[in-house]
Amino acid sequence: MDPIDVAELALSLTDVDPELPSPARIYDFWLGGSQNFESDREVGRRAAAAMPTLTAGIRANRAFLGRAVRHLVTGYGITQFLDLGSGVPTVGNVHEVARDADPSARVVYVDIDQVAVAHARHLLAEVDGVVPILGDLRRSADVLGHPLVTGTLDLGQPIAILMNAVLHFIPDSDGPAGIVRSYVDAAAPGSFLVLSHAAPDRTYLGAQTESAKEYQDSTRVPFTFRDEAEISGWLDGLEIQEPGLVELDRWRPDSADERQKILRGLGVLARKR
Repeated sequence: MDPIDVAELALSLTDVDPELPSPARIYDFWLGGSQNFESDREVGRRAAAAMPTLTAGIRANRAFLGRAVRHLVTGYGITQFLDLGSGVPTVGNVHEVARDADPSARVVYVDIDQVAVAHARHLLAEVDGVVPILGDLRRSADVLGHPLVTGTLDLGQPIAILMNAVLHFIPDSDGPAGIVRSYVDAAAPGSFLVLSHAAPDRTYLGAQTESAKEYQDSTRVPFTFRDEAEISGWLDGLEIQEPGLVELDRWRPDSADERQKILRGLGVLARKR
C-alpha cells in the first residue's frame, strides 16, 4: 500500500490544524515514526532535550505494551483487544504482536486524533479483524456501543482493555478512576486491564515539571503525573498480576540486562474476576 503524505492528509480533514501539535503524533515521532508534522517534531525535540531519559522511557513504555500483549495471548489465551488512545499505528503495534502469537487475534484501535485514525484506516484497510475508530475514551458508552467495536469484538467474552500511556492526558476533573471503572464494569469476567502511566521522576523533577507545562501549552492537552498510590486506587476489586504495579522496565523484562536509565513510568496488568 502506498504511503500517504501527512501534510496532504491534514488538508483533507476537517478541524485539523497542522500547526497544533498532537500527543499521538509527538509519540509517533519519539518512537521514530514518520506520521507527524514539524510542529509535533519541534515539541518532541524540545522535551527530549530537557529530559535526557525521555526517549528511552517512551520506548520502554512501548516495550511494556508488547510484553503485556504477548503475555495475554500466550499466558491467558486472550485474543480480543480494545486499545484506547492507540495513537498512530507504527512498528510493533498491538495487532502485530498479538497476531504473531495467535493469527486469529482481533483488535479495535480508538483515538481522538483525526490524523492518527485516518492513517490507521489507510494502513489497516486490508487487514481483517483489525479496525480503527475515532472516539473519545472518556465516553465509554459511545466507544463500547460503536458498531465497529461490537462488530469486531465479542464483548460477552473476555477482552483486554489497553490504556497505555493515555490516562496522564486525563485531568482529575474528568474522573480517570471512573473512566477506568466504566470499561472494567462493562467487560466480561476474565477480562484484563493493561495500564501504563507517567510518574513523577525525582531525578528530573524540575525539568519534568517545566517540560510538562510546555507540552500542555503547545498541545492544549492537560498532562498529569501520578504516583503508585493514585493509580492503585483505580484498580480496586481487580486481581493484580505479578509483578504488580511497577516501573515499566521491571514488568516481566525479556532479559536481566534490559534495565536502563529511563524517565519514570508505571505499568500494571490486572484481571477482572
